[in-house]
Amino acid sequence: MSQKTLVAYFSCSGITKRAAGKLAEAAKADLFEIVPEVPYSNADLNWNDAHSRSSVEMKDKSSRPAVSSKVSDMSVYDVVFVGFPIWWYVAPTIINTFLESYDFSGKTIILFATSGGSRFGKTVENLKSSVSSSTVIKEGKLLNGNPSGDDLSNWVKSLGIEN
Repeated sequence: MSQKTLVAYFSCSGITKRAAGKLAEAAKADLFEIVPEVPYSNADLNWNDAHSRSSVEMKDKSSRPAVSSKVSDMSVYDVVFVGFPIWWYVAPTIINTFLESYDFSGKTIILFATSGGSRFGKTVENLKSSVSSSTVIKEGKLLNGNPSGDDLSNWVKSLGIEN
């Protein structure tokens, strides 16, 4: 059975964007960028500064940075890959904003991330409360470096997703 797939991603530096584009191509999926309503500056992303925007957001688990646009019709997708850079061993809180903006009931969400050295940590656990109990969230893959199209195609095939 063929499934309609979306790759949605949040990227600040372009690394996750590049990975998402390659993944969308490998999965024959639509592509959607999760863009913050207020863009992050370099100062906002300074994790060494406890008062930077990203540091403040990540300390406050209820933080929900606004997203500037929406997927026009999420109901058409069966599988949604959601990508992001790892911040403080989890997904940035804007990913919660994105997930809480749609009804993912009965859908499968597969996470992918980029990171300078962290793994997924408690990302799945932290995101489960942002979707309905009938939504399946799977820890996917860290797409660090420059994964080849073949590697990504093989990964997508291993997930049993047909497009």
